[in-house]
Amino acid sequence: MLHCKNAKSYQDYLSYFKHDHLRSKLFLDNFHLFQYYGTVTPYPNFCARSDAAALEKAIETKGVDEDVIISILVDRSNEQRQKIKAAYEESTGKPLADALKSALRSHLEDVALALLMTPAQFDAHELRKATKGFGTKEAVLVEILASRSNQEIRDIKRVFKEEYEEELEDVIKSDTSGDFTSALLAMLKADKDEDNTIDLERAKKDAVALFEAGENSKGTDVSTFINILTSRSGPQLTKTFQTYNRVGDVSLPKALDAELKGDIEDCLIDIVKCAWSKPAFFAEKLHLAMKGRGTCEDTLTRVLVSRSEVDLKKVMDEFKAMYGKTLQEVISDDVKGHFEKILLALCGPH
Repeated sequence: MLHCKNAKSYQDYLSYFKHDHLRSKLFLDNFHLFQYYGTVTPYPNFCARSDAAALEKAIETKGVDEDVIISILVDRSNEQRQKIKAAYEESTGKPLADALKSALRSHLEDVALALLMTPAQFDAHELRKATKGFGTKEAVLVEILASRSNQEIRDIKRVFKEEYEEELEDVIKSDTSGDFTSALLAMLKADKDEDNTIDLERAKKDAVALFEAGENSKGTDVSTFINILTSRSGPQLTKTFQTYNRVGDVSLPKALDAELKGDIEDCLIDIVKCAWSKPAFFAEKLHLAMKGRGTCEDTLTRVLVSRSEVDLKKVMDEFKAMYGKTLQEVISDDVKGHFEKILLALCGPH
């Protein structure tokens, strides 16, 4: 039996079991042993052909049955959705994504299509969207690259090349400039230390190096900031930040704010926030997406879909702690209709 604590995700845990019904049963039976913080879990007694037939009926029915589509897509794991896609195309002769594009509209369509992609496909799609057309969405580039593991970044680069016939590094170079480009390319190397063991001596040296590169220098040695912040593990950086508070005159985020400006400042501060707490980082993203007049539906979709099988429960807990309201309450106040329904469904049962 696999020791659950050693698995990085429940996909690692399930990969040990070949049959879908056995995998789902084992996951559900052993849920209490496994620290899983996603809101979407494998559907028990899963049958891809039955789900494909139900989706076909919901799509073809007069007026389209959005509720059935939402229920099936959100109540299945990503791995199960890939099998539904294959079963749908086998039985109808056309891709499920094309059928949903024809049947759905607006933001509900965006979420449904996002749920049909693998995590690497969705990240590649979002990076492509952030760099294509007029203007570059720098915050999206940083959000994805700063929060993904080395293997996830390698998968994103591979899928990006397959889907768009361009190297992601080349797109970044052509769409960004200066120190910001250097920081993004450093993250794209996918060689960040992922050992959670904390080296106290290194934390001290890094804190001093950051102080000397910024606060204690006439200019700012941005390369030192980029090198340290993009190559150390989250726990190691957290210890470095704590040590920096004793070395520097102000906290590291305040030092970055004083020393840097523009995209590189925002980039490095987001890396710091990610290292401190990914759930808090994403909670803030969701808050800002719904704060004030207007809503950034793209951010809501990207964060809820991408974290639904990772740590969305933790994100929701942080959201409540930081802003005094549940994420579901704020979503219900901010969006309506079937878009609201699918977002609330991704948040899990009340």
